[in-house]
Order: sequence, then C-alpha cells, then structure tokens
Amino acid sequence: MDRFLGPGARLGDGQRDAVLAALTSDTLAVLPPAAGKTAVYAIAGDLLGGRTVVVSPTLALHRDQVAHLNASGVRAGALNSENGRGALASFVAGELSVLVTSPEQLANPEVLRELVTAPPTLLAVDEAHCVCDWGPDFRPDYLALAPVARALGSPRILALTATASVPAREEILDLLGVPDACVVVRDVDRPDTHLAVHLVHSEEAKWRQVTDAVVGLEGPGIVYVTTRGHTTLLADRLKEAGVTAGACHGGLRKRERQAVQDAFMADDLRVVVATSAFGMGIDKPGVRWIVHGDVPTSIDAYHQEIGRAARDGGTARAVLFHRPQDLARPKLFASGRDARAAALATVIEAIRLHDDGVAQVELADAAGLSKAALSRALPALIAGGCVTQAPGRRLLAGTNDGPAIDLARAAAELVTRSRDRQRSKVELVRRFAEGTGCRRRTLLEVLGEPRDGACGNCDRCDAGDVGDPGARSGASHGEPAPGEAVAHDQWGRGVVQTVADDTVVVLFDEVGYRTLSIPVVRERGLLTSV
Repeated sequence: MDRFLGPGARLGDGQRDAVLAALTSDTLAVLPPAAGKTAVYAIAGDLLGGRTVVVSPTLALHRDQVAHLNASGVRAGALNSENGRGALASFVAGELSVLVTSPEQLANPEVLRELVTAPPTLLAVDEAHCVCDWGPDFRPDYLALAPVARALGSPRILALTATASVPAREEILDLLGVPDACVVVRDVDRPDTHLAVHLVHSEEAKWRQVTDAVVGLEGPGIVYVTTRGHTTLLADRLKEAGVTAGACHGGLRKRERQAVQDAFMADDLRVVVATSAFGMGIDKPGVRWIVHGDVPTSIDAYHQEIGRAARDGGTARAVLFHRPQDLARPKLFASGRDARAAALATVIEAIRLHDDGVAQVELADAAGLSKAALSRALPALIAGGCVTQAPGRRLLAGTNDGPAIDLARAAAELVTRSRDRQRSKVELVRRFAEGTGCRRRTLLEVLGEPRDGACGNCDRCDAGDVGDPGARSGASHGEPAPGEAVAHDQWGRGVVQTVADDTVVVLFDEVGYRTLSIPVVRERGLLTSV
C-alpha cells in the first residue's frame, strides 16, 4: 500500500470499501472530492492482477493521473490526441500495467481491435456521472462503454464519481451494462460551502448581478453557464469591471482551452467563465467560490460543480442566480417528437449496408426523421452497440448484430426514459432554487442523504427560514419521508426524493419524477410504504 499512498498512509473507509467491493463484483463508488479515487483503481487493479484501462474525460485528468501513477511506481501511459498510439502499443505488449484514455479513443474500431488482443482485467470509469449527463456538453461515446466492455471480454467494472443521486446511480449502472453492481457511497455533504440562491427576473438584471457578485467575492473562482455565448458575454463584462477573467467552452481550440486553464492554475486569471466540462481534473485547491450564472441541468451537475471549490479543506461560497424562465432552456432538450422504433430500425439497416459508413444527415432523410430526432436517438443507438461514430459525422455499424427492430425498440425506450429523466431533473432544480427551508437539507435529500437538522450555513438558515422536516411516520400514515420506498396504484413503485411544505417529490421506476400534494396523499391514501 505504501507505494500507492505514501509511507505510513492508510486507505480511508470509502477507499477501502470500494477496493474490497471491486475485488468481488462490478462496483460504483461515490466518494467525496479529493478522496483518492486514483488510489482506489490502482490498488484494485494491482490486487486483481492483469492490466487496467482507465476511462477519463479530459486531457488534464489524463496527465494528472498518469503522473500520480508513475510517481507511485505504476507503469502507466495515456492514449489520447496528444500522445498518439505509443502507449497503446506498450500496453498491449505488457510494458504498461495501466492505460488512461478517453471514451472517444475506445470507440475507435482500430483501438478496440488492438485492445482485444490484450484485454484488461479492470475497466475503471472515472467521473462516471458523465455517462448519464445528457446535457449541452454530452459526449455520446460514453454510452459506448457497455458494448466496449463486452468486446473486451467483460472485465470487472469500477465506476467512480463524487456525485450521483439515487436515480443517477441507477442510470449510470444501467448504461454501463452492470445494473446489479455493488454501490459504495460515502458522505456527499460539503458542510463548509455556504449555499445561496438569488432570484432574478430579467436577463439583463441577471448578468448585472452576477458581475457585481463576482467583483465582490474574494479569491479565485469559477462561473458556470449553460451556453458558449454566455461564457464570452460574461467574461467580457467581468473584464470591463476590472476582473481578470477568461472564457472556456468546448468550441475553443485545444490550445485556447489549455491557455485558459494554465492561466487560471497560475493565478494569472482570477475567474473562469465556463460550461460544465471545465473543472474536471483541475486540481486547484484554493478555489474559494462557485457561481452559477445559469441554472444547472440537474442537481447532480450542481453538486458536482460546487465541489470544485475548497479542495484545500477551507471554506467556500456557492451562489446560484435563478431566473425561472431559464428553466425552459434545459426543457428544450426534452421537447420535440422522438423517433419511432420502425424508423430507427431503418437507420440501423441502412448503416449495415455501407461498410464505409453513412452521413448522419442522409440517414435522417432516408428514415423520414428530423435531424433533431435522430440526434436525440443517436446516444441510445450507441449505447445498444448497434452504431458507432466516425469522423465527419458519419455512422458505422456497431458490434451488436442482433435483429434491427429489437435493437431499435430498446433504443426508443431508452430515449423515452432519458427524456422523462431530463424533465424530472429540471423540476428538482426548481425545487432546490424555489423551495423554502434549509437549502442543504433539500440538496442532500435529492442526493439520497437525508438530514433532519438544518445546516446553519445557507441563505435560508441565515434568514431563520430553516423549515421543519416534521415527525414523519411513513407514507402509509400520510407522512412520506425522503428515501422511503413507496407504491402508487397508477404509477407503481418509487422512492421519495424530497418533502417540503405540502408537497412530496417521488421518483417512480416507470414514469420518473412526480410531485404530489401531501394533503391529497393523506386524504386519498395515494402512497403506501413497501
């Protein structure tokens, strides 16, 4: 252990339990930031024997993880756009025991064919929440990890993340193809981060207030927004206000993104205005605040992003500017008509007829689909292993050669479930932003870690509006409690997510989130404990 952790150091409880679980079963580990996730997969891979492939989303993470592994005496290398194929050849030849790479590399048929000749014993998926983040920066190749794992002979899967609510955990494991995996969760609370929400009613007022707030905050920080245009708009406003700020989003050239990151790490920039991908793999312990200029796409995304502050163990502030109209933006993802199974079967069959692939736009026309409908269905087709992506927005046949209509039906069902989840995620963000009572208690209830007491470190607690979770005796007595398993005559089984004022939010297995009136639940006996 010393070579992984340092002389005399020992695994923390979460690390130890995650390693032990991974030795006997597929595992999802939800551990706090800075909990030493690299040591978890390094030790688990070492004890399992064989070799380990690590899937990680950013080049910054690749560099950091390889450096840590090599410093521990582990022979590791990275396969990415910076390093070419040398590390892959060394891994296959047995010269490396760990290969750190991206989902896009594993989706490359040539890379996969080479890996199949020396399959890993452990497939570690770092930042595993990316698997089910179907937001603006979504990367569909994350959904190809399940068919990739099958092609590699189904190695042990170890997924790691700092944030995953109960429904997100189920979705991650479902999409990775290991629904029965062991789940290890350690306290997700960040008690030293003060939580606050400011309600605004116009676009101009929002940007003015965000700018004023950032000017008044001390130390370095990150402002998260949901569109690329908003990154440049706000960065320009901050510069005009005398703040050293830079914009970062996926549309920038790699060199430009790296320059912003390097300047932030070197304290040449005090503020980065960014979309959601920025921050993963950036180990800057002195970040003192996180501001959300736009509402996040989900509570999971919000919790993940505020966790990028105070990694040095100090205090931090998390400020969300909530304009209710902005919730329409993530809802756009959940609007429009979905592709029917028959049309998706046509797409699969057409791709199979062309060894060199088919342009995505041609497939939409041939199947009678809108381009938006095909784009929404594409991740589900990739997850089923029936389609892979190629450069130039071309689609190739995947490794799953089952009947096209069966694969299409499964893809259509996944799109429907994902749409329902997306709608539900928006409503939970609204509940957090607009609800009364302790902010942290509401947040932790959604994340599956309910608390009875108020936190004393949020704007609601500051104002004395701590709320009262009440003396809950269970849904069968008309008092549903967060985390309680319940049943509804029409919607089936579910789990209570939050209880606030006179409403309860329940995540049902089949129909997603529903908000119910507690007085009506009591009067009609709508929920029963199971």
